[in-house]
Amino acid sequence: MFSVLNKVIVVTGGNGLLGREIVSTLRCEGAIVIAADILFEKQESDDLILDITSKSSIILGITQIIEKYNRIDGWVNNAYPRTKDWGDKFENISLDSWKTNVDMHLNGYFLCCQLVLEQMKIQQFGSLINMSSIYGIVGPDFTVYDNTNMTMPAAYSAIKGGINNLTRYLASYYGKYQIRINTVSPGGIFDNQPLSFVDNYNKKVPMKRMGHPKDIVSAIYFLLSDESSYITGHNLIVDGGWTAI
Repeated sequence: MFSVLNKVIVVTGGNGLLGREIVSTLRCEGAIVIAADILFEKQESDDLILDITSKSSIILGITQIIEKYNRIDGWVNNAYPRTKDWGDKFENISLDSWKTNVDMHLNGYFLCCQLVLEQMKIQQFGSLINMSSIYGIVGPDFTVYDNTNMTMPAAYSAIKGGINNLTRYLASYYGKYQIRINTVSPGGIFDNQPLSFVDNYNKKVPMKRMGHPKDIVSAIYFLLSDESSYITGHNLIVDGGWTAI
């Protein structure tokens, strides 16, 4: 049960914090995993240079995968493109920065969905997962940023909220082709943030700890497996209880 053995799975942002854990875990479980990213420190044979903001790059990547494997069983939209001023406080965000972040992230996911889902429609099967966030569901608790220079990027909430409803739309649109489209919404993931932030976060979340990449991978694994064959349009929240309170 719950097998991804020999499934051909693409993970965008496969060289990032969460992406590396997804790729490593799925490969260990016998999947054929293509890590797709714009940069690799050390590129392996199944790693693919892919820019989710470029239609031609996505088309080329999909074409190369189909030529080699004849199918795409799963696709995980996990890339996290953002501008250098990401994290500026709301009153300081320029309109150009806002537009650029929405264009790279939300529209990049749209492009990937549009192109790979047409391939899955030809196949008449496939599972696509859009990575979202608790902040696509609820507003941020700004008290967790007390005594830090951090804040919650405003565009992130708009982007992830959009991704959640785009996923529902796509699940309805492509369901008749036996294609499943779901969302996974992690809570805060530990990434060596300032100790004061980690303490603030741990005090609020019911499980009293931040998540780790491995906590999220099991949800992705499940939604890629055949055991989730009747689940589509769902947002699987993995947040230690953050959105329950």
